[in-house]
Amino acid sequence: MGERSFELRTVALAAFGPTLLFSTGEGAIIPMIPLIAADQGADLGTLGLIAAMIMVGELVGDVPSGALVHRLGERRAMIGAAIVSVLGLVGCYLSTIPWMLGACVFLVGLSTAVFALARHAYITTAVPLRYRARALSVLGGVFRGGYFIGPFLAVLVLMVTPDKRAVFLLHIAFALASVILLLCTKDLGTGGEGAAEPAHQGLLTTLVHHRGVLVRMGACAALIGGLRASRMVVLPMVAVAAGLSPSTTALIIGIAGGIDFALSYTSGQIMDHFGRMWAAVPSMTGLAVGHLVLFAVDDVPTFAIVAVFLALANGTSSGILMTLGADLAPQPGPAPFLGAWRFTGDFGQAVGPVTVSGLTAMAGIGFAGAGMGLLGLLGAGLLLRYVPRYVPQARTGVPGHITHPAE
Repeated sequence: MGERSFELRTVALAAFGPTLLFSTGEGAIIPMIPLIAADQGADLGTLGLIAAMIMVGELVGDVPSGALVHRLGERRAMIGAAIVSVLGLVGCYLSTIPWMLGACVFLVGLSTAVFALARHAYITTAVPLRYRARALSVLGGVFRGGYFIGPFLAVLVLMVTPDKRAVFLLHIAFALASVILLLCTKDLGTGGEGAAEPAHQGLLTTLVHHRGVLVRMGACAALIGGLRASRMVVLPMVAVAAGLSPSTTALIIGIAGGIDFALSYTSGQIMDHFGRMWAAVPSMTGLAVGHLVLFAVDDVPTFAIVAVFLALANGTSSGILMTLGADLAPQPGPAPFLGAWRFTGDFGQAVGPVTVSGLTAMAGIGFAGAGMGLLGLLGAGLLLRYVPRYVPQARTGVPGHITHPAE
């Protein structure tokens, strides 16, 4: 990318608008899926499995979605993903037994993987390097904003009708709105015409050719994803262990979430002006320290301090995984690489809560926090080693695409 003039609003309608709509709908259904499964007769273990199907769908869809986006182009891939999501949501609404609900939720997860990859690839291609981190941080913030708004809209829907399945209709409306918005915007630009022939070959070639960076930087991405997901699981567990009331817990976590969201653009400014490492390493270190001190939480003030500290640490790296993926992705045609890259982060997000659960069962929540904290310090060390090696030019004022050192 050159040093051309650029303003974020030039990509707002094409990328941020559909993302806000789609993520708001998804944010509305996620808290309700276990409740709907329970209404259909699922036991506690099955509830967790069905709720996890959306993440499992994303994991399964991450890598092949790269080839699909490369073949179709970003705009058509996003439209197709939204339509497939609508089909899955219709199935969710019509389902009467848990296995059918789980299968349809899995389909929604698959479509989410394609939708997310397409918007990531678009920003990677459309935004100049010197503005990239800010654009992707805003994209991450928009996604978080949708997840924040969605549950409140679900509450409003349930005030109108007692049928919990109505939240699926809400997501259908938002998904269709995203399709209409995409149809009203110009083509997002890469892939599609002329890209069909190398799509499958590009996926396999990308995985083989970039196996070194995917293993090394992918380990960093998995650890970042794991610590982030762990934070969302471990805080409510610590609150229960400390005897906090549900309302107090929800209030503090909500305030922390607001702080996290408010730092989205600041994170992008740090990465664009000072370099990716200055957001990644301090953030990972902060997440590690926040987990390490969880054993000290025994009342409301200490819980609030740790929750806010973790929010500050997480917020200052908003968009870091998408930004590093964009920096590392080959040009042209970044989608196959980004599909594999997103899998590493999503894998960490899936494994993180499971690790917390296992460590807690072994020796308690304090031990789980310490274990995740040590993994966080390991991640900070890996970032300190590999970010300067693989992303040496990802800072303001240095034009051109980033190349990987010999592996």
